[in-house]
Amino acid sequence: MAGGRVIPLTAEDLRRMPLPTARAIELVGFLQAAAVDPIRIGPGYYLQPQGAVAAKPYVVLRQALQRASKVAVARYAWHGRERLGLLRVRGDVITLHGLLWPDEIRDPAQVAPAPVRLEEGEVEEAVALIEVMSRDSVEGPEFTDRYTEALREVIEAKQEGLRLPEAPQPAARPGQLVDLMAALHESVEKAQASRGSRTSPNCRAGP
Repeated sequence: MAGGRVIPLTAEDLRRMPLPTARAIELVGFLQAAAVDPIRIGPGYYLQPQGAVAAKPYVVLRQALQRASKVAVARYAWHGRERLGLLRVRGDVITLHGLLWPDEIRDPAQVAPAPVRLEEGEVEEAVALIEVMSRDSVEGPEFTDRYTEALREVIEAKQEGLRLPEAPQPAARPGQLVDLMAALHESVEKAQASRGSRTSPNCRAGP
């Protein structure tokens, strides 16, 4: 406080703060999921109704959200602080995602790159790569947890007293100049080969 005065707060003081959301989730409004900037959305948690009395309003809200194709914005207490949250339906349950406050997000202008000159065809080549690598979901062998697999290899090697596996060397070393068009074209060809296709529309080696 002003003048260096210190006001002590105990854990009990924080638990008894006069917040209406201290013991409940307060609905604020409803909106389309696309209206929420994904950078504000935090990890999700399953919400479970407490007892038979809460089951009916829980199911009513779940089905209403599904029918309206919307998500709910709510206030709730988390670790002694009031937060905004996003309620959405996943299967037969409602999930709660914490939302960051606007002042908790950095201005993207602080990290945006300086203006650059693009060569003709570079964006088209990148778009061709996007088209070839497009998927319908994040399920499949391309999206496996490679960290867990690598950890398992290390553990197995230590168990057998073998030499520990090492990370492969990157194709391009830091500081090495790379022809962007050639790299994009090579990436397109590799992606096509992995999907059993050798051709792609609007794909060319250079400008």
